[in-house]
Amino acid sequence: MIHSKVVPLRRLLCLLVCLLTATLVAADEPQGNDNQSNDKWVEPARSRLMHVIGGMPFFPHRANTTGNLVLNVKDFDNAQVCGACHTEIYRQWRSSMMSQAWDEPIYRALLKRASAATEGKVDNFCTGCHTPIGLTTGQITSQVNRSSIEDSAKNHPMPGVDCETCHNISARTGLDNGAYVLSPRAHGKPTKFGPRRDAVSPYHDTVYSALHTRSDFCGTCHNVTHPFSSVAVERTYDEWQESTYSLNNVTCQSCHMPGFAGKAAIMGPDREEVASHWFSGANAMMLKHLGQEEGAQRARDMLGRAGDIKFEQVPAAMTPGQYTSVAVKVTNVGAGHKLPTGFPEGREMWIDFRVRDASGREIYRLGSIKDGKTEVNTRNFKVHIGDKDGNPLDVEVWNATQILSDNRILPKGYDIGEFSFLVPADAVGPLTLTADLNYWPFSQKLADYLLGKDQVQVEITRMANVTQSVPLSTSLSVVGPDTAHF
Repeated sequence: MIHSKVVPLRRLLCLLVCLLTATLVAADEPQGNDNQSNDKWVEPARSRLMHVIGGMPFFPHRANTTGNLVLNVKDFDNAQVCGACHTEIYRQWRSSMMSQAWDEPIYRALLKRASAATEGKVDNFCTGCHTPIGLTTGQITSQVNRSSIEDSAKNHPMPGVDCETCHNISARTGLDNGAYVLSPRAHGKPTKFGPRRDAVSPYHDTVYSALHTRSDFCGTCHNVTHPFSSVAVERTYDEWQESTYSLNNVTCQSCHMPGFAGKAAIMGPDREEVASHWFSGANAMMLKHLGQEEGAQRARDMLGRAGDIKFEQVPAAMTPGQYTSVAVKVTNVGAGHKLPTGFPEGREMWIDFRVRDASGREIYRLGSIKDGKTEVNTRNFKVHIGDKDGNPLDVEVWNATQILSDNRILPKGYDIGEFSFLVPADAVGPLTLTADLNYWPFSQKLADYLLGKDQVQVEITRMANVTQSVPLSTSLSVVGPDTAHF
């Protein structure tokens, strides 16, 4: 009888404990924005860790080190030391945005403003994926973040994302905001983690790391969650994870580090496939500005493989004095993430649609650049972020609390837009229709605002193009996509 009374009591106690635990966990979670639920992107483990003393030694960045200690600068070699043996890999890396991650002028201009606007609250957050060694060795301060590139290079030299960063990552603790673990002396002496089981070096220990072969290695920095509002600012890794590419084991490395035949190190064996270190992306303009033309051209080539444009529905003929419409289809044919992806304040892809008659007169255009940005009503593809009052943010991403809109194209997805225009009564036939698929990493207006008028010339990369001639007629019929010739 006594036993039968104890069981209900135990159940009651368990129920009370569960309710109390649930209440504590719920209170510990950051509250979502009323206008948009970010539950999908917020990792509960991360938000709870914020309140554990020492759990995030570089708060609000998620970087960790062995023992959660600040590291010694002497634990890391200069990338030039690595280049002595890994000559070709070093050469490729030098022409990449990874090597320029800390000294890239647009980033530094934004960092300076963010540091001042938040009174230093985001100092660690913004730097942990642009100079991981600078952050984890305790060199980041508001003064450094607000200094010029020239001043910091002279007084506080720090690398971008270099050899010593990636090959000293021993683990990850999450999938956003730099949740990596940096372990430069994992075995008491220099140790490098990498994707090969048979790697041997006379200079350092080598350890096989399965993490370095997978996309979640990249996901530590290529998912960005606002550290205070929890809004999903960038989700490149998640975009890939939810695509057919991840299902077919096409990783980030497959596209951004494709293999080449050669040696990983000058004294190493010939290999059929060595991972390239160009890290080609889409920022051709900045690489060109920084004097890295080879890397810039590779970025242009990658953009050319990412998107396609064609006319989906074109009238067989167009009638002078009447309105007509043309459908244009844009397809994400080669990017394993949304097109475009990353940096919401800048990344923009758009259609520049033009119509000329046989005399060369432009009778219609939508998608031109006016006052340093795409003109009003341009058919563009972009994510727009907003503050707590729903106001769009062009620069102040630190005030972001919500995503206002996102019409970027999913991997293997497409968008069809319609352009309607009046054919002038005096138009000279035939008409020439042209549609360019363009991209820039940020607008000229944004660059001028951050760096000063015309300090950099923003390059517009033409990703794809389609042209078609259409005769003028007094009758109008429509040619469908199955019979049209492009």
